[in-house]
Amino acid sequence: MWISGTLMAGLLSIMLLLFLKQLWLHKKYPPGLLWLPLIGSTWRLLINFSQDSFMELAEQYGNIYTIWAGNLPVVVLSGFETVKEAIIKHSEYFDERPMNPFFEVIGKRKGIILSNGHNWKQQRKFGMSTMRKLGLGKKGMEPQIEEEAHQLVQTFADMKGQSLDPSLPMTNSVTNVICALTLGQRFSSGDEEYLKFRDALLLLAQFPATISHILYDLFPWLMKHLPGPHKQALAAYDCVISFAMKEVQKHKEHQALHEPQDFIDYYLIQIEKQKKKDPSSTYDEENLVQCILELFSAGTETTATTLNWGLLLMANYPDIQEKVQKEIDDVFGSSQLFSYQDRKKVPYTNAVIHEIQRFKYILLFGLPRQCSKDVKIFGVLIPKGSIVISDIRSVLLDHTKWETPREFNPNHFLDKEGNFVENEAFLPFGAGGRVCLGEQLARTELFIFLTKLLRTFNFQPPEGIKKIREEPVVRMFTPPYPYKICAVPRNNGS
Repeated sequence: MWISGTLMAGLLSIMLLLFLKQLWLHKKYPPGLLWLPLIGSTWRLLINFSQDSFMELAEQYGNIYTIWAGNLPVVVLSGFETVKEAIIKHSEYFDERPMNPFFEVIGKRKGIILSNGHNWKQQRKFGMSTMRKLGLGKKGMEPQIEEEAHQLVQTFADMKGQSLDPSLPMTNSVTNVICALTLGQRFSSGDEEYLKFRDALLLLAQFPATISHILYDLFPWLMKHLPGPHKQALAAYDCVISFAMKEVQKHKEHQALHEPQDFIDYYLIQIEKQKKKDPSSTYDEENLVQCILELFSAGTETTATTLNWGLLLMANYPDIQEKVQKEIDDVFGSSQLFSYQDRKKVPYTNAVIHEIQRFKYILLFGLPRQCSKDVKIFGVLIPKGSIVISDIRSVLLDHTKWETPREFNPNHFLDKEGNFVENEAFLPFGAGGRVCLGEQLARTELFIFLTKLLRTFNFQPPEGIKKIREEPVVRMFTPPYPYKICAVPRNNGS
């Protein structure tokens, strides 16, 4: 008994010393939540977590604070000035992407979003130039977007004013825009292979920042052997990759039959160009498949979720919806010929679209980055290797930059004369070297989809419901809870 008691006391002493050593090592990081062995400070995120939790922590610990994911330090940046100082003014120190266990598996350090260094620079440069070739920023992609908007209008019209869940039709339309951009074709809603692919994309998008994801990153060696949502997410990843590889093979078989039409065509040409020219080239089919995955992942759920919030807010704020419709009617009349460039003619409509993105930011936080060297932000040291999260929602709700941050108020983007004005704190697409590659595409989609829908329908809550619930589902993407809406044809609708 005496020996076992001594061993127990010794073991507890060692554990205490290790705990104190860990706490001492943590002193060089910004202040934050109490660290506990194995789980770090993630315990706090499991207790009554909400969209406001990060902002509440900033009130307690300051605009730069640390959350510990096990022994991994995660530094959170809160508020516009802090985020601006770090990822805009010191962007070169925050351009790396951290490799946690789950993203290591699904990213393999390939593609654009989940890669670093030479690979990231080459893939991003190619992605940007190819987007321009395919017409983003011009009118090249607009016919496809208009076609999908027309199909969506028809889907809503077929309901003849009866209530419907808009999320699935919206997702189909947005996914088909990315299909046109990436694969050079659209799919019918009855195509079984496409439906499996779409559903796998949705499942994969819903997994990050869930309890299962946190546990996978904390205990990957254990979770690999256990059943759970992480297994479903990995199976969804395999499904998406398989679909992408089949499309690449189809393009290779028909490569010589036409001029390049889509992202895959241009990438295959780039692979051939660089084979002998550049020994350090990262252009290969593995990177191509990963880029396809990322274009769909980043370009479907994000835009579809914003559109879903847009319709919900229009139904809940009929006075704002009416002002948008009046402006559209006054400026465009019965004309069907308008483009993204015409947003300058409808400042109120443009302001409302921006306010939807600000008021209902569709991510829990900006995608994580990693600090490449020791850097001080406003006198606070962020050590090299720290994972850094920008709390973009805190930027979009920063009371120093927005007059009524917690209210849906299009006047945030209008001057006293009713002209549209930019706001430097409008960062829903991120900022710095990792700013969203598809920003231009998303802006164009939001304008064309919402304008065509609002000129055709009045959006209303179903009978017996005064206001649709506005609280989001809290995960990495923050969509509205499933809801139904009535798209009532307007008398002057097209």
